[in-house]
Amino acid sequence: MTVAHAELPDFPATWRHRHLLDLESLTAEEITTLLDWSEHMAVATDFGRRKIPVLQGKTIANVFFENSTRTRNSFSLAARRLGADTVEFASSGSSVSKGETFIDTAKTIEAMGVHAVVVRHSAPGTAFLLAGHLNCSVLNAGDGPHEHPTQGLLDILTIRQCRGKIEGLTVALVGDIAHSRTARSNIWGLKKLGAHVIVCGPATLVSRQWEKFGVEVSHNLDEILPRCDVLNLLRIQFERQSTRPFPSVHEYALLYAMTAERMRRSKPDILIMAPGPINRGVEVTPEVADGPHSVILKQVTNGIFVRMAALRLLLGVSEVNGSCLA
Repeated sequence: MTVAHAELPDFPATWRHRHLLDLESLTAEEITTLLDWSEHMAVATDFGRRKIPVLQGKTIANVFFENSTRTRNSFSLAARRLGADTVEFASSGSSVSKGETFIDTAKTIEAMGVHAVVVRHSAPGTAFLLAGHLNCSVLNAGDGPHEHPTQGLLDILTIRQCRGKIEGLTVALVGDIAHSRTARSNIWGLKKLGAHVIVCGPATLVSRQWEKFGVEVSHNLDEILPRCDVLNLLRIQFERQSTRPFPSVHEYALLYAMTAERMRRSKPDILIMAPGPINRGVEVTPEVADGPHSVILKQVTNGIFVRMAALRLLLGVSEVNGSCLA
């Protein structure tokens, strides 16, 4: 089922970006515009029950050089709910394995009539590199440990929906901060909207250097827990580590996993979040992950609306400027 375009508000005159590469370069007003438009997308689609064909005739390419379940499927659903076609690209079995360069592969995909490229890559700065070589819009779906802007936005949107605001809240990011692109996007977005951010984890994964970003650094979850309005529990990214950052997973869980016992010492309305995939018993125990304070699945749902908003806003600018393929 489709609905008329008129159910969306007028295109925001203050939005001028045709790429979404990070949250660091966005203003608080621009981040708020993305959040507001995510809410508009939820309402216009009756929370995913119908389509709004504002991107009919457009083609979105998902170009993923790393594995993904949530982000890739979320972008595909977002594009289709906006009436766009999608092209799915994976590096395995592609011409990249034959020696074709990353840029040549991307240009080849663009030449097929693609209007936006959603890219995930293990190398930081990949999305910025593409934006400098392609005429179509580029959306960063994660570039190594650098940023994951739509994940940051969906996390912030979920907090705003549940608490009604961001300003004045204390949000703790717990876990593998050193290798987390989600942490970086959350930090930039939350700080710009007025939250107090704490990064917490083992000293091997949470350096004091993070204080330069204006966040509080802690190595003791139990110490900060009573002050937290939100806990965002980040996965330990063993695949990005050259050495084991702590003696054992069991020890990590003992010190940093969110358990039922720790819930009893938390604020009564604390939000439990995780960008996924979650490792039950490591970052969080099953009774907490599935409990009444958990908004983990709400984050997944919000991811579709955030990505719909991003696609519509970026391609809206491209349509006005004539900078994308017609």
